[in-house]
Amino acid sequence: MKKTIIVTGASQGIGAGIANAFLARGYNVVATSRNASKSTELQQSDSLAVVDGDIGDATVAAKVVETAVQRFGGIDGLVNNAGIFIAKPFTDYTKQDFDNLVHTNLEGTLYITQYVLKQLLAQKRGGSVVGITTTLLSNPVASLPVGVAMMTKGGMTGASVNLALEYAKDGIRFNLVAPGIVDTPMHKETPRDFMKSLSPMGSYATTRQIADAVVYLTEAEHVTGETLNVGGGAQRGHW
Repeated sequence: MKKTIIVTGASQGIGAGIANAFLARGYNVVATSRNASKSTELQQSDSLAVVDGDIGDATVAAKVVETAVQRFGGIDGLVNNAGIFIAKPFTDYTKQDFDNLVHTNLEGTLYITQYVLKQLLAQKRGGSVVGITTTLLSNPVASLPVGVAMMTKGGMTGASVNLALEYAKDGIRFNLVAPGIVDTPMHKETPRDFMKSLSPMGSYATTRQIADAVVYLTEAEHVTGETLNVGGGAQRGHW
C-alpha cells in the first residue's frame, strides 16, 4: 500500500522539492500552500493532490487532512515546511511582523499537526512528523538580525522535542531538519558569495539536499526527538 504524506508550504523552493522527492519515491502527496495549484515547480502526478489556502487557518488545515483521507485513504506523515522569515533589528519589529510570524510559523504548525495527529492515532499504525527549522537557532549570525523570527522557530523546535516523547508509545515520531542557507526563490537576489560565507564548507544547500534529509527522517523508524542539521557545519560556530 502506498504511503501518503502532507507537505505544507509546497508551492516552491524547499516545499516543492520535498513534495517532488516523495513523489519520486512512490508516495501519495498532498501539497498545500496559498497558491499550490498555480505552482510551476510541483511535478504533475496522479499521486498528487493540491489544496490551496492559508495553513495558519484551522479550516484549511482540516481540509488538507480531509483531502488526504478521502483521496488516498489515510495519512502516514506530515512535513511542516510552511514558514516566513523576517530579518530586521529587534527594536524595528512591529506588532504586524510578530502577528505574521506567529500566524504562519506557529499557527501554521499547530492546527495541521493536531488534525494529522488525530488521524494517526485513529489509524493506530504510527507515523512521522518532520518540521523545518534553522541552524540560526544554535548559531546566530550578527549580520542577520532575526530575534523575533527565532521566537517562533524556537517554539516549533521545543514543541517537536516534547511531542516526540508524548507520542512515542503510539509510534508517532517527531523530528526536525535545520537547514542553513538554501538556494531558493527567497534568496534569488542574495549575492552568491555572501551565501557561501554562511557555511564553513563555503557552499549552500540545494532544495534536493534538504528534501533528502526530510525523507530520511520520515523513513527512519527508530529515530525521534532529533534535529538533523543540513547547513554545511554552520551549527558548529565561528569559522
